Amino acid sequence: MKRKYIYIAIPIAVFFVLLYLFLFGGLFPFSPVAFGFQKYEQENTIIYIQNGSTFQDYQVIDFYLESVEVSHHLKFSEKPKIFIFSDENSYLKRARTNARFIAYPDRSLMASPWAIDESQEGIISLEIYLKHELSHILLNQNMGLIADIRYPKWLMEGIAMYTAEQMGTSIYPSKSQVYELIREGNYFPPQFYKTNQEEDIQLNVENRITFLYSEFACIVDYLIERYGEEKFHQYMTGLFTNTNHDEVFKQVFQIDFADFQNKFVEYIRR
Repeated sequence: MKRKYIYIAIPIAVFFVLLYLFLFGGLFPFSPVAFGFQKYEQENTIIYIQNGSTFQDYQVIDFYLESVEVSHHLKFSEKPKIFIFSDENSYLKRARTNARFIAYPDRSLMASPWAIDESQEGIISLEIYLKHELSHILLNQNMGLIADIRYPKWLMEGIAMYTAEQMGTSIYPSKSQVYELIREGNYFPPQFYKTNQEEDIQLNVENRITFLYSEFACIVDYLIERYGEEKFHQYMTGLFTNTNHDEVFKQVFQIDFADFQNKFVEYIRR
């Protein structure tokens, strides 16, 4: 009899744990419901604003999507869901990060309450940061699951930084500042980003992560200037179906990725 109760109790316990995670925990971005949020469905986006938030300028966000699509030469297949938080603890429990924003492959994007405060105070540009995260969602919507896992993380960030025109804003170094830091010996090989070898690369920069993001954007910028937008688009989208980065890079640009990096650094140092 006790075993029978255990067989019943375990599925019930699992159900309530999952329910909690979907409503208040780490699975919230994938939840079909959002308690405590006001929903505003627009032509291109679905905005959820947490009760207590003073943010009201949600309608302008709908216009950001066209700009993101144009810069990527891609289309959103589904409306992005954007969650605007007013409560810090609520955001931290659901996002599991203290980053200002976080995007998920299922088309969800969450904005922290301090990001909203900073945008209203003029410290950061909400438009730039949202376009950055929308870039991630747009790419995710246009690639398969395997490609999503294998797609170079540095390239995702470089594309987002470049298309959002984020270099030289807020705490991110500008193109000229990145070039000067590289001339001083601060080049980071992008293939090491988000790997066990990342910390082995020594950099003498004020803010490591913002330098990396701007450096990746500079690589994207150089590829487009050197080879043209059409070639870059072939490279960017070629990785949707072929997850061998170096193979795709060589096919599109007719140069090994390692040799390209040497030429890129030589170009900057000249």
